Amino acid sequence: MSMQVSSATPQNGKPDVICRTANFHPSIWGDCFINYTSEDKLGLIEREELLASTSHLGVAYHFEREIEEALEHIYATYNGSNNVEDDDIYNVALCFRLLCQQEFNVSCDAFNKFKDKDGKFKESLASNVKYILAFYEATHLRVHGEGILDEALQFTTTHLKSTVSAICKPLAEQVTRALKQPLHKSIPRLEARRYISVNEQDASHNKDFLMLAKLDFDMVQSLHKEELSYITRYLVLKLFTKMT
Repeated sequence: MSMQVSSATPQNGKPDVICRTANFHPSIWGDCFINYTSEDKLGLIEREELLASTSHLGVAYHFEREIEEALEHIYATYNGSNNVEDDDIYNVALCFRLLCQQEFNVSCDAFNKFKDKDGKFKESLASNVKYILAFYEATHLRVHGEGILDEALQFTTTHLKSTVSAICKPLAEQVTRALKQPLHKSIPRLEARRYISVNEQDASHNKDFLMLAKLDFDMVQSLHKEELSYITRYLVLKLFTKMT
């Protein structure tokens, strides 16, 4: 940041007061949470993945307002019925999970379109492990009575278990972890630490968010250490006082 101060003396002999101007560098986040057009499908997909990344990496609390606005846009697009235009199981599952996590009222009926004429989920869905993993994570947001998601849980679990030994890192690690403990049942701060390492191995990771996640994790960890230090000293002093 550079500061400029300008002072000039006009003809009347009295100096004008000119406010300082600050030449701030543009935000590294750009306008990724701001710009949105409902016609831009790619932008919507990127928005969903960006929201998922902030949650996994433990930095979502820095962008609460922006995330809320983004979810409102996603909710307006995802109407939770068979009329959902998106035929991509990954996008539908990711939308469903993100919205349910924030307690938006969405229906699971959108998943009916991924069944065949016999009422079973299409086997072709399992051809992409990343997609079936997203579907698996979405099933853990089901509530009582959502039979289609009960079926989906069995379907996705079976396929993930059968493919985990045949896929490479870091996806294999994600699948193994998800089968042991899905995101919805994990502790956010611990999940963030694990996901930082996994995300770093992904060639397509967002470098800015990864850097922020590392700095944020270290900062929070330092804060926790400081708090533990205060508590420990307090307890030791209290114990010493009782003994004397």
